[in-house]
Amino acid sequence: MATQRTLLLVDDHDILYRAGMQRVLQPLTRHGQNPLLGGRAKPWEIAIGWCSVYCNPATGLYQLWYQAFAGHTAQQRSHRCVVCYAESADGIHWQKPNLGLYAFHDEPATNIVLLANGGYSDRYSNAVVVDPADPDPARRYKMAYFDFSYAGDQEYPGLSVAFSPDGIHWTKHPAAPLLKAAYGNLGDPVPYADDLNQPWANPLAISDAIDVFWDPRQQCFVIYHKLWFDGPDGAMYWKHGMGRTQSEDFIHWSPPQLILTSDEFDPPWVEFHHSPVFYYNDCYFALLQILNRSENGGVMDCELAISRDGLHWQRPFRQPFFLPRNRAGEFDSGSILTNGTPVLLGDEFRFYYGGYSQGATGADDYSLTTGVGLATLARDRFVALRPLDQRGQITLKPLELATGHSLTVNANAQTGAIYVELLNAEGRRIPGFSRADAHPITGDNLRHDVRWRDQDLSHVPPGPVILRIYVEGADLFAITLMQGDAEK
Repeated sequence: MATQRTLLLVDDHDILYRAGMQRVLQPLTRHGQNPLLGGRAKPWEIAIGWCSVYCNPATGLYQLWYQAFAGHTAQQRSHRCVVCYAESADGIHWQKPNLGLYAFHDEPATNIVLLANGGYSDRYSNAVVVDPADPDPARRYKMAYFDFSYAGDQEYPGLSVAFSPDGIHWTKHPAAPLLKAAYGNLGDPVPYADDLNQPWANPLAISDAIDVFWDPRQQCFVIYHKLWFDGPDGAMYWKHGMGRTQSEDFIHWSPPQLILTSDEFDPPWVEFHHSPVFYYNDCYFALLQILNRSENGGVMDCELAISRDGLHWQRPFRQPFFLPRNRAGEFDSGSILTNGTPVLLGDEFRFYYGGYSQGATGADDYSLTTGVGLATLARDRFVALRPLDQRGQITLKPLELATGHSLTVNANAQTGAIYVELLNAEGRRIPGFSRADAHPITGDNLRHDVRWRDQDLSHVPPGPVILRIYVEGADLFAITLMQGDAEK
């Protein structure tokens, strides 16, 4: 049985130093059949956008939950903004089953799976996480969303959750909101600690954009969400940043904390509309929705941010965007609505996303085009390390190469070459494993074998070693240490 560790070169976490090298973001590639799911097909789908996707590893069935907005065309407030369901055998061609769970006006055959409470304002978001290990089969599908609920005789907006055995039949958790949201107007003063007359004026509170995932490192559920922060004059509701809360049981959530905001390198009209997160290969990735308030009702592009602990974030890839708005006339030319549930299918990452042809408030304009699209990325190719001037090198931090290890590199060396040499812990070259002994790596491959002319890794002296990778006219994405037989 093979075990492996892949070092993603998206930051310097595993790098001792690099000389003459630069990082280059690899933007996503849109699918040619976008949008895979179009809006306006049904009267409850004036606008669709927020979505979550799950691909069952046992059956290959794709399940999609998406927000459908009907606004003032709905006869009931509970039907203004609902959650709908679709499924697919291949992740490309989707069907909207007629479930018959909730009618819309006089149409009983709908694919609606969750209604709003019908409170003061609309329900938002539909972040779904699947938990096959939950001992209660009725709770294996979990949804977090924003709604207006009564706590005693007072209605509050905030976090709500629901559970399902199959992703179709949902039961709302009776206690809500589990976390209260802030609610107020731009420029409101921060309340005093002893002021009990403004229960909605909470400086650190969850807001209406919510995304959830299971954090395998922290062993808990984590929600990243929209959270207000104060302006230059100290007044409230200036901009949105990235907030975070966590839970072990999906019901009791920690107090929200603010962990990332726009800064002096952002234009003053820029903020985060939302910040979904996923965890992969020892790294947290955020798909930041960068809201530009100065254009067309607040347009949004997707920026990739990086963290190694989920709390401290780097934003080294502000331009170009990871997924920019599309050209005018396309369904996603105004807003990109990301989520934290990409699907890794073989050697391809699939990122499903919602799109508006207008800004973030475009759902209120019934002339917009809207839908759910797909963008892809080759495995582990988030960021390339590329020479600044045709030649550079990366020296990794010391690591152990046990007996039976093999090395592969994910690289595009179609117009150049890569060489790997081994140094001992003191930084001296190990005989037989120098650059001069290395077979040149050429071509474009996700798994180039690393080899030397007369030696293999079974002859490496015991103790920590340092990998040095020479890159000439090529892009290097990742390094994988494999123990046992790997599938090619």
